[in-house]
Amino acid sequence: MILLKKKKTLKKSLADLKIMKTEEIFNLAVEMGIESDFRTKEGVEKFLARKNEKYQSLSAKRKEEFDKEALVNPYLDSRIYHVAQDKEIKKVMIGVDIEPAELLMAKELGDIDLVIAHHPLGKGLAHLADVMELQCDVLNIYGVPINIAERMMKKRIMEVARGVNGLNHERTVDAARILKINLMNSHTPCDNLAARFLKEAIEKENPERVGDLLDLLKKIPEYKKAVEIGAGPRAFVGDEDNRCGRIAFTEITGGTEGSPKLYEKMAQAGIGTVVGMHVSEEHKKEAEAANLNIVIAGHMSSDSLGINLFADKLEENGIAIVPCSGFTRISRNS
Repeated sequence: MILLKKKKTLKKSLADLKIMKTEEIFNLAVEMGIESDFRTKEGVEKFLARKNEKYQSLSAKRKEEFDKEALVNPYLDSRIYHVAQDKEIKKVMIGVDIEPAELLMAKELGDIDLVIAHHPLGKGLAHLADVMELQCDVLNIYGVPINIAERMMKKRIMEVARGVNGLNHERTVDAARILKINLMNSHTPCDNLAARFLKEAIEKENPERVGDLLDLLKKIPEYKKAVEIGAGPRAFVGDEDNRCGRIAFTEITGGTEGSPKLYEKMAQAGIGTVVGMHVSEEHKKEAEAANLNIVIAGHMSSDSLGINLFADKLEENGIAIVPCSGFTRISRNS
């Protein structure tokens, strides 16, 4: 009886499969990112409305230069870069970092319909700083006054903008054009998925001490796998016996690391522990001075978590997943 029930369910799911092309897959990523966004759907709509108001106020010349993707896409670090064939997507290769080498692998495999990067490429990389405003709103949710968050983040956002300005943005995109490979990326949408997942999982258990928080993280499959290769969750600031206090997820999404000077303001807002993907030496020193605990869940593992939640939806629509470049595939569909 159990076997018959499983077969019936499988037939029903096959009947419900959607035909997805590159654009539909990208739109799904953005939609999922909005649903998981800490700002809520209404907050994201207000963000886009401001972009539209700004666009309408521009001169005709400035409107020509304006990136019109900003009017509909709240995550400009995520884009479609090249569509060689506008066809149904049946198999995708997904990696944390996609470079020409990964595209050559896809070409060698021969049956990859779309390559999806996590980290930004091309125009998405050039606009990485644009998504960092998200961090101001997240900090405000955790009690940091918005005027302070915006003032301190502004300097950091400009640093990031200058840092990516001189990079070879189009290198991988050019390779996709030459090799005739469909290419897109999903950065902040997948980071939003990871942030929401971690927030709900950890707040449900409400760990008392940093060690309890680490144990909880290590039960999540992506982090459990990371432990096996020596890249598991660690407390980089604070001892495992420290009490967590209020746990904030301000450094899982929002482009890249925010301003280290904000740690003092976060402590004043009542935050005791920050969960992030990675931490620089400057950030570490400022967190120590503010008496915060910093728990680093892991970079590739956290990226894999967000990508997996997105990939599960693709898998539900009959799309096969080929993981590469630091992406650890773990399906939650079984």
